[in-house]
Amino acid sequence: MLGVGLIGGAVTGSWLAGDDGDGGSRGAFAAAGALWHSVPVDRLFPPTVQGQGAGPGGADRTWTRIAVAPDSGCKGAFDPLLGKALAPVGCQRLIRATYTDATQSYVTTVGLLFTDADATAMDSLAERFRDEKLGDRTDLMPRPYAAKDTAAADFGTKQRASWTVSVLTDAPVVVYAVSGWADGRTVDTPQPAAEATKSGATTPAAQAGLGNEAQGLADRIERALRKDVSSPAAERSS
Repeated sequence: MLGVGLIGGAVTGSWLAGDDGDGGSRGAFAAAGALWHSVPVDRLFPPTVQGQGAGPGGADRTWTRIAVAPDSGCKGAFDPLLGKALAPVGCQRLIRATYTDATQSYVTTVGLLFTDADATAMDSLAERFRDEKLGDRTDLMPRPYAAKDTAAADFGTKQRASWTVSVLTDAPVVVYAVSGWADGRTVDTPQPAAEATKSGATTPAAQAGLGNEAQGLADRIERALRKDVSSPAAERSS
């Protein structure tokens, strides 16, 4: 499910700048939940994503989309425990895409999970992820989308190196990303992006910048989603 800003922590904010009324907030919340069928895939998952300052030490990143999964429900899309954790908010639609970096050394799947939940349920789930630190658990990592005949063909569950999950509270959306090496190597010590991007982190994922890959791409996809919510309907459908 389209994950934005993944399980590293709950993401909050205003979808419509300057609109503080409850009516506006409810309208933005509902509009966000409909984006999966009203916005072209190239807007939700741009063919190229620029990540200025998103790499280790503030280095720039460029990601190229190499595959888009067919939009679907959530059956079989998550490891069992993550699926159980997300179950309270339901699954309206899940969309995913996989990207590679400019050197084609890394691959990252980013997902947007559009839920059936209202604001209260999203608040509750975000609180649980935060208070129970669910985003730090390796048994709650999102699954990658490994597309055949691409750099991500060997990007399976054992190749997951870093990840992030964000439960949004101002939209019925969970944003997530998971990264790994493009050469299919297995990973013994995956690390959440929030930890892998800390100064002094020494795991292979951290040293390679895979935490930055997951967090940076998820952040940019989330920003694009928010921009679409604030855009006029006519512009979104063009």
